[in-house]
Amino acid sequence: MSVPRVLELSGSPRQMGLAHGKAFRDDIRRYTAERVTLAGSEVWTGHAMDRYTVLALAEACVEAHVAYAPELAMELSGIAEATDLSPAELIITNGFTDFIDLVYARGGAHGATDKVEDDCTAFIIPDRLSVDGQGFFGQTWDMHAGSRPYVVLLRGRPDHAPAFMAFSLTGCVGMIGMNDAGMAIGITNLLGAEGQIGVSWPFVVRKALQQTDIEAALVCITEATLMGAHNFQLFDRHGNGVNVEAMPGYCHVTRAGADALVHSNHCLMPDTLRRCRPRAPASQASSEARLARGQSLLSAGGLTPQALMALTRDPTICVRATPPLDMETCGAAIMQPATGRLWAVQGLPTENDYAALTV
Repeated sequence: MSVPRVLELSGSPRQMGLAHGKAFRDDIRRYTAERVTLAGSEVWTGHAMDRYTVLALAEACVEAHVAYAPELAMELSGIAEATDLSPAELIITNGFTDFIDLVYARGGAHGATDKVEDDCTAFIIPDRLSVDGQGFFGQTWDMHAGSRPYVVLLRGRPDHAPAFMAFSLTGCVGMIGMNDAGMAIGITNLLGAEGQIGVSWPFVVRKALQQTDIEAALVCITEATLMGAHNFQLFDRHGNGVNVEAMPGYCHVTRAGADALVHSNHCLMPDTLRRCRPRAPASQASSEARLARGQSLLSAGGLTPQALMALTRDPTICVRATPPLDMETCGAAIMQPATGRLWAVQGLPTENDYAALTV
């Protein structure tokens, strides 16, 4: 059984970044080297790109990150300073799947790529479906199985911003999270065909966690110059939920209603679907199966944290690594913004226990 590791961060953005980088220097350097290499691989992007060109493209995105969230850019610079890496390299580590969208578009690739990272399943549970009348946000965290050792929970106490907990990977500023103002956010990856110079999705997640109301958090998504495609879900302590199929240059916003709102990895709206790159049949089938299974399991109501943990262990939703893709559920998180409670697991939920935490 693997217990999620928690890294405590506090202070100024630079102090938080330095602490993060020093705590996991070797892991961050190792993981970044892997991500940068994969970003130039034809099987991921549709065409080969040398390291110099990959890093030049990432460097072109640094200014967009600074303009979008200067304090988060300072935090990233702190990680870079502590690890002797560049902010550009860490942008690839943080926003790898967005960066793949960018490389795909810049290289003029067509068709489905051999490799993808897009097996997450996310859900918003409205208050009426919860046993205690207070809803949940939750999701599985699915990536290449080689990412599992890098999973970490960040407990942040930043100066001049809400405290937060974020499910993340070493070297990354945050990927799923909740703050002490009762704002939760999570993501599922989409395959965008129109990647652009812009902001990577972990910066969007963390900027949303700086907000105290859902409309301000929504603006962090819809007004960002997005590098790549992701689906975002927001859920707050008042029971308000929003789903955003977010593409570079276009977002489709759906407000949560009386039923559970589930999203996997394929676009559901025509205006976002036409901005996607092609998906391999097996990947599309997996996404459709997980979406249908999640909707079925959540339709009856009477839901508890334990029921949602069981959902993440369902054999359709909990993905096990199989060649050649080797995608796996590397963790999961369930959050209840109204109470500030969070449950997280590192590794396969079927083989590991959830830890109960509070923001």
